Amino acid sequence: MKKVAVAIDGPSGAGKSTISKMVAKEFGFTYVDTGAIYRTVGVYAFRNGINPCDADSVSDALKNINIEIRHENGIQCLYLNGEDVTGAIREHIISKYASDVSAIPAVRAFLLDMQREFAMRGSVIMDGRDIGTVVLPDAQIKIFLTATDEDRARRRYEELMLKGQDVGFEKVLADMRERDRQDSSRAVAPLVPAPDAIKVDTTGNTLEESVKIIKDIISERLSAYADL
Repeated sequence: MKKVAVAIDGPSGAGKSTISKMVAKEFGFTYVDTGAIYRTVGVYAFRNGINPCDADSVSDALKNINIEIRHENGIQCLYLNGEDVTGAIREHIISKYASDVSAIPAVRAFLLDMQREFAMRGSVIMDGRDIGTVVLPDAQIKIFLTATDEDRARRRYEELMLKGQDVGFEKVLADMRERDRQDSSRAVAPLVPAPDAIKVDTTGNTLEESVKIIKDIISERLSAYADL
């Protein structure tokens, strides 16, 4: 089969990462979580006391950042200057840092080639916020996942609780809405559906229901692609 690129975009908490990871395993594709890459830059800024909104300082720090993506036992792991930060990037405070640094053009340019290089290696499912519009505009399959603010915040809150990070539901909801605003209004690569993306609302769905919807969409498109 020819290499296939599946772009899955959407706001925070829509279930992109969990769903994409499960679906990629089902189809035998490589899964790439691009949001985790931006979170890694956010971790560097946080640890080094860099204001994530200070474009000049963040841009200058890029020369000191080396990011590696490794797939270990089927799990995507992020290494920052040789250190495994796979767990650290999921701390709640890093969400804001990731959103802020992702609005800086130099950061997006710095990470663009890394993301595209993965798509050249073989079939991939890549999730993020601008995959179908910027990173892989020629992806054969594009999906835009969304859900209500409250539903997404509930999922993220439950995820954080399981990790022992009880930051309060209202704070998670407020932070998520602010991140939505930043991601959708930034000048560079804003969060918007690609014109040819299939929109899927996961509000109220179980994980299994959402996974089936995405699997069915991909299977249908792959069948059509194979007939070309």
